[in-house]
Amino acid sequence: MNKSDLSLVLVGAGKMGGAMLTGWLGMGLDPKNVTVIDPGQPDDMKELANKTGFSFLTSPEGVAKADILVIAVKPQMMDKVLPGLVGLVGEKTVLVSIAAGTPIATFRSYLGADLHVVRAMPNTPAQVGRGMIAAFACEGIDADVLGTIATLLSSTGKFTWVGSEALIDAVTAVSGSGPAYVFYMVEALAKAGEALGLDAEAASLLARQTIVGAGELLNQSPLPASTLRENVTSPAGTTAAALAVLMAEEGGLGELMAKATVAARDRSIELSK
Repeated sequence: MNKSDLSLVLVGAGKMGGAMLTGWLGMGLDPKNVTVIDPGQPDDMKELANKTGFSFLTSPEGVAKADILVIAVKPQMMDKVLPGLVGLVGEKTVLVSIAAGTPIATFRSYLGADLHVVRAMPNTPAQVGRGMIAAFACEGIDADVLGTIATLLSSTGKFTWVGSEALIDAVTAVSGSGPAYVFYMVEALAKAGEALGLDAEAASLLARQTIVGAGELLNQSPLPASTLRENVTSPAGTTAAALAVLMAEEGGLGELMAKATVAARDRSIELSK
């Protein structure tokens, strides 16, 4: 399947769906082959449709069967949305879901037991082209179709496949929820700065720009994170003193992060039941 002639239907034009759509159009996907369905009709999507030429509809009624059907609605909306999509699914349709906690079995229960499904987990930095998406594909999908899907999912950042559907819960815990961990680190670092005597505005700026700068350095450098950390750490210096606390075997950041990701993974599993 060549991305220049596939028919792609996107259901849900919220922040994540909209970010993916923008990425697809930016990579050269022909807007004439794209249909976006969203009953909310966001104004920014209407403007983009008028400007680029993709179809923007409030319901799936009358829409032809899709080669790739992307579901970008909230998990709690699935029971309401999926029954109306039966007419979009043909023998060769591949459904790509970016909804957390919705297993392949749920889509097949509504849209057919033999439905080809790819479960993908994006994260919010996709909105600025720095996203991370990991996905699992069920058996039976042609290699060229998987290649096209990988290209589409790479449009908002980095992409990788995982080997089982169960691993999507781990992906959710690491990269799906991960941006919130980083944002909280900014909050915590700023509060720590205030405790040391900095005013709130200065502490916030120092913390925020430190994370932004470190992230961009990590993005541009070929070195592993451990090497970049070591490069900042002078023996017996200030950074080493702080890292002795953060890297403690008991109560350190590593232990806390392990507990946090297990909690997120377990909650993801609960939500899928």
